[in-house]
Amino acid sequence: MKKTVLLIAILPFFGCAELQQVANQLPGILEQGNINIAGGLKEALNNGISKQVTKLTATDGFYRNEAVKILLPDELKKVDAGLRKIGLSSLADDGLRAINRTAEDAVKTATPIFVDAVTGMSFTDAKNILMGNESAATTYLQGSTSTALYGKFNPVIKNSFAKVGADKIWTQIITKYNSIPLVKKVNPDLTDYVTNQAMNGVFKMIAIEEKDIRTNISARTSNLLKNVFAMQDKK
Repeated sequence: MKKTVLLIAILPFFGCAELQQVANQLPGILEQGNINIAGGLKEALNNGISKQVTKLTATDGFYRNEAVKILLPDELKKVDAGLRKIGLSSLADDGLRAINRTAEDAVKTATPIFVDAVTGMSFTDAKNILMGNESAATTYLQGSTSTALYGKFNPVIKNSFAKVGADKIWTQIITKYNSIPLVKKVNPDLTDYVTNQAMNGVFKMIAIEEKDIRTNISARTSNLLKNVFAMQDKK
């Protein structure tokens, strides 16, 4: 039961097919007494998708979400300021928006990796997470998925730079900036930077959802959710 409740806290980002995969691999712990924990998982999933995943993968899902918006690295802050000084504020805005757009595609690739992490969670892992703080499940996922997520996100973001036109925008931005007299030339690795920032954004949103589902009874919008998460409240 404890393990299942923990999985509910970290599964709001999965698709229906992935949730069914997890459910099939967890026989014996999906129901307890008269409480349909499997049904609670599915309902929590559907709520999580509508609240979180759709937002992140939609147009400007990162750019207009202050919790995860990708800001410029220190090296490019001077580029941004330099462009605005010479009247190119619009180009600077386009550049910031473009790197956020590339993160949207990457997030869509995260689900299978999270499924692997959840199904690989041991009893000891679950016990430690349950007795941990309000972001213990997120911390577990971060530690067990970061390497795989980077490997998945990085090529997606690299391709997305071309797909959303960010490569052309940033080539123009860097060229313009480097042509300004007396400035120190820059050549940042934006793919690596955006990959790490996109990962940070995903974990931030998981932490928000985990905290809400652990602590906010009003987030339990049906009798099924109330019954399932009441078990966690008693730990």
